[in-house]
Amino acid sequence: MAIVALFCIYYAQYYCTNVVLYISSLKGGAEGCGLEGPGGGKVEVSGGVKAEVPGVGRPEFSGGVRGAAGAGNGKALPARLSDGELAARKRSRSRKRWAAIAVVVIVAGSALAGYFFLRPAEGDVLRLGYFPNITHAQALVGLEKGTFREHLPGVGLKTYVFNAGPSVIEAMFAGKLDISYIGPSPTINGYVQSKGEALRVVAGACSGGAVLVVRNGSGINSTADLSGKKLGSPQLGNTQDVALRHHLKANGLKTKEEGGSVEVVALPNADILTLFKKGELDGAWVPEPWGARLVHEGGGRIMLDERTLWDNGSFVTANVIVSRKLLDQKPALVRKFVQAHVEATLWIQENPIEAKTVINRQLERLAGKPLANATLDEAFSRLNITYDPVSASLRTYAEWAFELGFLGAARPDLSHLYSLGTLNTILKEKGLGAVK
Repeated sequence: MAIVALFCIYYAQYYCTNVVLYISSLKGGAEGCGLEGPGGGKVEVSGGVKAEVPGVGRPEFSGGVRGAAGAGNGKALPARLSDGELAARKRSRSRKRWAAIAVVVIVAGSALAGYFFLRPAEGDVLRLGYFPNITHAQALVGLEKGTFREHLPGVGLKTYVFNAGPSVIEAMFAGKLDISYIGPSPTINGYVQSKGEALRVVAGACSGGAVLVVRNGSGINSTADLSGKKLGSPQLGNTQDVALRHHLKANGLKTKEEGGSVEVVALPNADILTLFKKGELDGAWVPEPWGARLVHEGGGRIMLDERTLWDNGSFVTANVIVSRKLLDQKPALVRKFVQAHVEATLWIQENPIEAKTVINRQLERLAGKPLANATLDEAFSRLNITYDPVSASLRTYAEWAFELGFLGAARPDLSHLYSLGTLNTILKEKGLGAVK
C-alpha cells in the first residue's frame, strides 16, 4: 500500500510540474517559466519541456538554461512593454504558478490521505478476547505461531481470556474490548441489547462441536427418557442452553420452571464435569472438549451429536465479533486481523495434527493442564474450524431464544448483524468462495 501511495505522489508531482511548465509556455514563453532571456529566443528547461519564442542567437544562462537574443541578426527587437503591461504579466504568471502548485498539493495530499486512511496507524492497540477452548482454535494458534503479529506490524496486541460470553459483551459495551471470539447466543444478546449499535460479526470461527452426554446408569436411551432427569448446561441462555431447552420443547418436554419434570441447571463446564463424575447430573449439553471429557473422564456416552439436528451438519459454535466503533473508524486494522484469522484457519485445516499439538500447548498454558490425546482427538473429530459464519444457523438460534423468552417481547431484527465484505474480499483474493 505504501508503494502504491508513493507512486501516486511521484506521478502527481511529475505530472503537475509539467502542467506548470506547459501553462507557463502559453503567451509567455521563457517568461512564463520565470526565466527571462534578452530579446526572446528558445529556452530549454531541464526535463525536456521546450517553449518557442521569437528571436535568434544562443547566449548562455547560469544553471544550464540557454536562451537566444536577437542582437546582430538583422531583425527588429520587440518593443519594450509599459510598466502596466509588465505588472499585468507578472500577476498572470503568479496566478498560473499558484494554480499549478495547488494542483500538486491537492493530488499529493489526496494520495497521502488515502494511504494513511487505508493503513493501520502506528501505535494502534488491538484488544482481543477469546476463551481457552478448542472452538476458539484460531486465537490459540494465531497467538502461539505469531500469525496476528505478522499481519499487524506496529500494532500492540492485548489479549484477554474469558470464560463466559456475557462478560465479553459487557467489556465491549464498556469500550474495553475491540474484537473477540464468542458463541452465537451472546452475540445475539449483545446485538439486541445495543439495538444493533455495539457490534458486528466479521467472520466465523467454528462449526459443530456440541453434544448431549448422558451418564451410564442414568437410564437415558432416548429423548423421552429425559423426563424427570437433571441436566446441565454451561450458562443460562448460552448457546448450548438454548439448544437443550429448544430440543426438550420440540419433543414435548418441559423444564421444571415451566411446570414440567426436567431440571436444567446452569453451571460452569468444570463444575458440570465434577457433578457428572459424582453422579449428581444425569446428562449435560456441552461444547467440546467438554463433551469428550465427560466421556473419557466421567464415564459418559454421547446420546446426541447436535450436528444431526442441522442441515449438512453445520451450525455455528463460535464466530468473530468486532466493535462497530473500531469497524467504522479503523477498517484497515479490522482487515489485517481478518486476514490473520483466515490464515490461521487455513493453517489449522491443512495441518490438523500439528494444530492439535499447538492448541493443547496453549490450553496447558492457560489451564495448567493439557488434554489427553484421546480426548483432544475425539473432540476435534466433531467440529470444523472455519471462517464461514454459518449465518443461517445463528438466525435459527435467535428464533429459538426468542421463543424461549430470552430476547424480550419483540422478535429480533438481525439484518445488520453481519459485515462480511472484508472477509469475502480476502477470500476472493485467495481464490476461495464467498460466504454469507
